[in-house]
Amino acid sequence: MTRFDMIVVGGGPAGLTAGLYAARAGRSVLLLEEAGFGGQIVTAPRVENYPGIPRLSGSEFAQQLVEQVLELGVEVELERASAIAQEPGAFRLSAGERAFTARSVILATGMKHRALGLPGEEALTGHGVSYCAVCDGAFFKGRRVAVIGGGDTALQDALFLAARCDRVFLIHRRDSLRGEARLHRELRRRENVEFLLSHIPEEFTEMDGQLRGLVLRNLKTGQRHNLPVEGAFLAVGQQPQNAAFAPPVALDNQGFVAAGESCATNVPGIFAAGDCRCKTVRQLTTAVGDGAAAAVAACHYLNCLET
Repeated sequence: MTRFDMIVVGGGPAGLTAGLYAARAGRSVLLLEEAGFGGQIVTAPRVENYPGIPRLSGSEFAQQLVEQVLELGVEVELERASAIAQEPGAFRLSAGERAFTARSVILATGMKHRALGLPGEEALTGHGVSYCAVCDGAFFKGRRVAVIGGGDTALQDALFLAARCDRVFLIHRRDSLRGEARLHRELRRRENVEFLLSHIPEEFTEMDGQLRGLVLRNLKTGQRHNLPVEGAFLAVGQQPQNAAFAPPVALDNQGFVAAGESCATNVPGIFAAGDCRCKTVRQLTTAVGDGAAAAVAACHYLNCLET
């Protein structure tokens, strides 16, 4: 069995950047990715907020980063890591029917945004349906958009969009919002924000592959009506993908890895990078920053073992 200096779990921007930095430091690296490289950024038709690159598509960004990592000799296996165990001086990761060992591990498993589960949702993602107002809000300047959800994220998204969009509809299934009262009050002061409480979206309407509206149902009256919008921002929860690694890795009460800016977990030799760890900002720039920080920390850990 080949033993690596480092195993990176996850092939999104954080994991790929971690592999890049570790390989440049002369470390042997295995990257385990369950499905495809790039993570959620590959669904973005345009990326315009990455410093130094005016614009490119998410898939182009991911492809270039993958090519860069492979050229440095990072080994790749398309397998889902399903468990981690500590051994003397190493960690064993189970993936499919095989197992891999390394002296350090970086978890960059990302997260999945909770979907509504409506027909056409996946096809319209990146074509009017979004899970990140900060990432995509600028594309909807002067347009009508909807935010779906009632927690802090939904309220913050609605405030962010209200400063840019012609009209923002905040849609929530309950008759009251769960988010912070201060955010609620601030939204109430915005003339271009309309609250549609006790409503749920039941259908997306589209034309030529672009979102054109939502069919809503009033939960109190049962009536359905079409709401014309060009953007729908879904803020109905996030699903971290860390359960397979706890224990030994400590998670918070939402399932995110309990690791701070150092990216170190409670287990010496295991680090966490990107959206899978506890943090307040989840952007492409913060993901690659985490990947670099985690790889540098892991290399320092290995250096200490060798001295």
